[in-house]
Amino acid sequence: MSCNQKVSNKYQSKFDSDLEKKHINSTLDSFNNAAAKADFKTYFNFYTEDAIFTGTDATERWDKKDFMAYAKPFFDKGRAWNFTSIERHIYFDKTGSLAWFDELLNTQMKICRGSGVLIKQGNNWKVQQYILSATIPNPIMDDVVKMKSGIEDSLMVKIKR
Repeated sequence: MSCNQKVSNKYQSKFDSDLEKKHINSTLDSFNNAAAKADFKTYFNFYTEDAIFTGTDATERWDKKDFMAYAKPFFDKGRAWNFTSIERHIYFDKTGSLAWFDELLNTQMKICRGSGVLIKQGNNWKVQQYILSATIPNPIMDDVVKMKSGIEDSLMVKIKR
């Protein structure tokens, strides 16, 4: 290996995290925008083929195919969901080909948290895992727990079986 090859290989392993953050921000904003426009094909093209989506309900954990089947009727009606990022944090592994994020979202459910894992495929970032969580302000947590206890107590019994 020549000296020039060593230098070029060294720089190939480095990545520009600021530039990649811009790409990821654009990807996630476009991802959310596609859902807001009920653009089924564009929205699901942001996911890897083996992606997992986890929703706010404890029963909502789907692979891409199952999530597409669940979401299709919403998209077909011309309105899926409209999430806008309020605050977003992005992190990378050492290679720059894996990223994870968490964000606060303005949604029809008020503030939610989106988090997930993205994988770089070619020049594009794809969602490998997405987790949507409803936030609950601490002052009303006890009331919310009381409200959901009956449903989730029986669900926990069912899941443990």
